[in-house]
Amino acid sequence: MVNIIWASMAIIGIVYAMFNGTMDEVNRALFESADDAVTLSIGLISVLVFWLGLMRVAEHAGLLRMLARLFRPVVTRLFPEIPKDDPAMGYILSNFTANLFGLGNAATPMGIKAMEEMKRLSGSDHASRSMITFLVINTSSLTIVPSTVIAIRMQYDSAAPTEIVGTTLIATIITSISAIIVDRLFYYRRVRKNKQ
Repeated sequence: MVNIIWASMAIIGIVYAMFNGTMDEVNRALFESADDAVTLSIGLISVLVFWLGLMRVAEHAGLLRMLARLFRPVVTRLFPEIPKDDPAMGYILSNFTANLFGLGNAATPMGIKAMEEMKRLSGSDHASRSMITFLVINTSSLTIVPSTVIAIRMQYDSAAPTEIVGTTLIATIITSISAIIVDRLFYYRRVRKNKQ
């Protein structure tokens, strides 16, 4: 459905430009934005490779296991129906750790694997309580170091690309706590409604 919406918007824009006589501007914008996209992607690749390498070093040094151990009590309370030693718990912890360091692209494959494991555990085609909670927390995306945003700011020659770290931390703490509260409120509301 989203593909149809994007394709429709592009077609409508091109047809409008043809009738409006601004096709040259559309062509120029297409090529300039393509050039910007390639430049930005190359800049992001270097930062992503750096952080992924740092994550690999942290993994071999045992820091990720230590972080996982640190977060395990909180995560097991957020996902009570997932057994502590289940692979889903490992993928959830890995996803949260990658998100903490602003590595959304690296966190995505682990998040997908976590969802697959939670679907296996629930044995249903419907989203389980754990799947909904995981999606809510991932959407709020608790981040300590927004590395992708810092890379974009560096790419566009920001005078102080890391000045957003503090505000990002405050914003993501607030959104994560709010997301968990809203998730729990809706869950308990549904439980009360089903009991009636």
